[in-house]
Amino acid sequence: MFSYRHAFHAGAHPDVIKHTMLIAILRHLIQKDTALTVVDTHAGAGLYRLDGDYAGTSGEAADGVIKLASSLEDLDAAAPAIRDYLEVIAGFNTPGQLKIYPGSPFITQRLLRPEARDKLKLFEMHPTDSKALAGNIAQLEAGRQVSVAREDGFEGLKAFLPPPSRRALVLIDPSYEIKSDYAKVAACIQDGLKRFATGVYVVWYPIVPRAEAHDLPRRLKTLANKAGKPWLNATLAIGPPAAAPAGLPQRGPGLTASGMFVINPPHTLKAAMQAALPQYVELLGRGRGQGHTLESA
Repeated sequence: MFSYRHAFHAGAHPDVIKHTMLIAILRHLIQKDTALTVVDTHAGAGLYRLDGDYAGTSGEAADGVIKLASSLEDLDAAAPAIRDYLEVIAGFNTPGQLKIYPGSPFITQRLLRPEARDKLKLFEMHPTDSKALAGNIAQLEAGRQVSVAREDGFEGLKAFLPPPSRRALVLIDPSYEIKSDYAKVAACIQDGLKRFATGVYVVWYPIVPRAEAHDLPRRLKTLANKAGKPWLNATLAIGPPAAAPAGLPQRGPGLTASGMFVINPPHTLKAAMQAALPQYVELLGRGRGQGHTLESA
């Protein structure tokens, strides 16, 4: 099984699809004047250096955001959702450079509106990442807009549903290192829909040869259908890396595909991803096994 910590995989292709969709969803939700609460159950460290010890060692950003940015020098040729994603990422970097990658907490905070009293609730259990997250968030001087807690996000989420404003986005993005994470995600969604049926629930999941991973999107569809809620499921597969030249070690395949499942998606999301996903396959695909899917109900 792959080793998943946000820091090792910052800017990789799962982040590309995850954050493209997160930005597209947030752009829609902040159009309403009413305050929005965003809960990130597995926030990571929040901010990463692509040339640092973690992301630099894995090198996965080279097949993700770095490859994407270098392939799209003319942003006008990109689908609107891709262009928006790259512009948000660029906003954390010196022009012409791509050394900093913002995780979901920093992307979300950048888009939230202080004047609307939007709130961001962050949970992270990993001791190193939790400490780094708290330090990174402190530099924002965002005051009460952002809160950080070192506790189980699956459990901590319950205290914030429903939010006072009755508007919320919940991002669930665990490591899935432990098989029980898959069941916890489904249970979390089931409980969330009971507490707050109109919230927007966003789940990232890996596509790996494991029964639990295969069953998760099917379980989420069942939960959404039983609750009578619309859903959207998008996947992106880039295929395995190319063979290393003779005499050099072959890099393992790593994670080659992932998906995003959204309950109560904005009505604009499907069209945005219909335009973006084929371009992502064209720009990031590595051959055999590449492709995308997009389904909704």
